[in-house]
Amino acid sequence: MNILLTGRTGQVGAELAVALQPLGTVVATDRSALDLADPNAIRGAVRDAKPGVIVNAAAYTAVDKAETEEPTAMRINAEAPAVLAEEAKRLGALLVHYSTDYVFDGMKDRPYVEDDAPAPAGAYGRTKLEGEKRIRASGCRHLIVRTAWVYGQGGNFVRAILRQATQVNALRVVNDQFGAPTWARDIAGVTAQLARKRAEGTFHVSAAGVTSWYDVALEILRLSHLQVDVRPVTTAEYGARAPRPRYSVLDNRKLAARGITPIGDWRERLALYLDALKSRF
Repeated sequence: MNILLTGRTGQVGAELAVALQPLGTVVATDRSALDLADPNAIRGAVRDAKPGVIVNAAAYTAVDKAETEEPTAMRINAEAPAVLAEEAKRLGALLVHYSTDYVFDGMKDRPYVEDDAPAPAGAYGRTKLEGEKRIRASGCRHLIVRTAWVYGQGGNFVRAILRQATQVNALRVVNDQFGAPTWARDIAGVTAQLARKRAEGTFHVSAAGVTSWYDVALEILRLSHLQVDVRPVTTAEYGARAPRPRYSVLDNRKLAARGITPIGDWRERLALYLDALKSRF
């Protein structure tokens, strides 16, 4: 079976390129090979690959820039998945697509379940939710994986803290947003398990536990034996352009009900990620 993977150089896509190999022949594309803003290019890539599974790990993820570039974000996060869904339905293929905690407004005080009503507060969340809607409306076989606070290869919060800790005397980190940082490798591993079980529908996939970005920064520094002053600030004080969910914890019980062991505690997974980073240097 052929598996068409988009976004192979992204955090999740890079891990999927490895995790999906036991399931079939992975045809992996990146931005240079497939322009997701071009519907004809998307159709051509699908028809050339003739996949049994399409895994869409590509996305417009510049949360702040999306506030002024919403049409561009909509093309990548909603219109492109809609074309992939059309092609998946034509082939009878499964479409695996990644979504985000940003489809929720973050005003709850308990973990979000898959059936909670979405209410995105910003442009990025709106475009990702529209992608979900268009996939469902297409009638194709689909698996939508919502995740949050992702880190892996490339730029991410963990690497930013490590880099800044060697460049500045003090860090300012938000302490009033709550969630669970999730390693892209774990997301890819759970995706492969869901695919093996032929799961369809929407699933939340994130690490266990709950913390703030401020406490994540402290844990990164502790595990890395780095010392730098970390100053907690509110979201308003930090001054990001786009609104962020205050509470991004995702409930993973649906995974367990499907016979899949949810991802472990965020601290344990972060420590393994940092060990993996060290081994590369």
